[in-house]
Amino acid sequence: MRTFLKHLFTGVDNSTYDLGKVLWAQLTLGFLGISGWFYGAGHGNFDPIAWAGGAAAILAGGAGSIKLKQSTEPGAPDVTVPPKPAG
Repeated sequence: MRTFLKHLFTGVDNSTYDLGKVLWAQLTLGFLGISGWFYGAGHGNFDPIAWAGGAAAILAGGAGSIKLKQSTEPGAPDVTVPPKPAG
C-alpha cells in the first residue's frame, strides 16, 4: 500500500513528490467529507446535479494542473506537438 501511495503522489521519476497531486487528493477528500457531513447530518437536501458539478470541477482542475506541469516533470521528454500542415 505504501508503494502504491508513493507512485500515486510522485512524479514520473517516482521519487519527487508532486504538490499538485497531494493538494488535489486533499481537496477531493475534503469535498467528500464535507458533503457527507452536510447531507448526512441533515443540514440540507441532496442535489445530485450540483454535487456532480462540484466534483467535476475539482477533478477537471486537478487534471488540468497535472497536464500544465507535464513538461516540467524531472526526466520528462520534451513534449511538443508539431503544427498541423495547412490545407
